[in-house]
Amino acid sequence: MKPTTSRPAPPVPAGWEVLRRRSLPRALRQARDLATPMRIVAAAEHIFAEQGLAGARMEEIARAAKVNKALLYYYFRGKEGLHRFVLEALFSQLRAGVNQPQMAALSPAARLGAIVDNFFQFVQRHPNYPRLVQRELMDRGCNLDWIAREYYRPLHRGLLRTIEEGIAQGHFRAMDANNAAFSVVSLMVFYFAAAPVLSRMQGRDVLRPREVARRRQAVQDFIEHGLFRRKTGAR
Repeated sequence: MKPTTSRPAPPVPAGWEVLRRRSLPRALRQARDLATPMRIVAAAEHIFAEQGLAGARMEEIARAAKVNKALLYYYFRGKEGLHRFVLEALFSQLRAGVNQPQMAALSPAARLGAIVDNFFQFVQRHPNYPRLVQRELMDRGCNLDWIAREYYRPLHRGLLRTIEEGIAQGHFRAMDANNAAFSVVSLMVFYFAAAPVLSRMQGRDVLRPREVARRRQAVQDFIEHGLFRRKTGAR
């Protein structure tokens, strides 16, 4: 008999690595071709952002992904499972972006700047993220518990630790570090959460790359002037 050779595992999409280690449907864990699940998740992300969990229909997601509806149940068990996977895939990518290993070697000031840059890059890659989060906040459902516990709480702790280190090392002025972390998050998040009304106020799409780049620079500048310790003799 010829020895059996196992096929190499398919490349895992960015942000799915941690999810592959979770208790996922067997069909998804053992899938050899992830192109179809990826297409389903991309379609579901957009539709959940537009219509929410309650309003989204599996038929519509299947049609947008150009697959048979049965595949959605095969890979994700049902609408709730698919919705949870969409959220976790996004939050995992956000966490991976702001917790890159090389950031630990940076000074607190440089690390804080990198956190801001990485968040802006993440939202530009995933424009549905703000609406998905807003829907979870408005629904106040059970998802908020695990989102806060597994993602937002660790992210907040990392930001808080960066600010506290910056204060201790003299990079940042003395302040309430916890509220400073809230302020930094607000500066980053509000722009994207309010983008629809800001675009109407400004008469232009504030999510165009050039506009987002300007906003990112403005946030960095605001943080520098609000948090950084002034050098002696600086004007």
